[in-house]
Amino acid sequence: MRSIHGTTILGVKRDGVVAMGSDGQVSLQETIMKETAKKVQTLHEGAVLVGFAGALADALTLFSMFEEKLGSYPKNLPKAIIELAKSWRKDKFLRKLEALLGIMDKDNSFILSGSGEVIQPDDGIVAIGSGGGYALSSARALLKFSSLDARSIVEESILLASRVCIYTNNNISIEVIEK
Repeated sequence: MRSIHGTTILGVKRDGVVAMGSDGQVSLQETIMKETAKKVQTLHEGAVLVGFAGALADALTLFSMFEEKLGSYPKNLPKAIIELAKSWRKDKFLRKLEALLGIMDKDNSFILSGSGEVIQPDDGIVAIGSGGGYALSSARALLKFSSLDARSIVEESILLASRVCIYTNNNISIEVIEK
């Protein structure tokens, strides 16, 4: 899979609150095409957060497929994700999608890769996209050394990533699942 540029998605949990946010930049090669994209959506009546990175058509395809699986398994996010991964791995076309999904609810955090891998991060932090590594490092430090709430950690971490990653900007949108 080619490197996925042009986005930073970060999701964290703290004190029963889940927050996931993204920067707003959309790049086409070396050109910034849009600065205010919204790359995180809520599903299942606000109980699930999904962020996407990568080729937009591929990401929207996966998002749509995930939404369908979540409808089939509405009270079981892990089952919906596993079923999506199974479908993804079986289909030759889907295995070549250049996209990542970050998915969170109050109890679970997952990253789905473009080749169908399902990753459940040990620390529950979801970070994807070209600025994801920078935001992940920042979020881990803020969770350990600050008392900031989940939303503030997401915002500050993406802001810090935007100062390092040329594919990340500081137009941040954040979705939150409250207690």
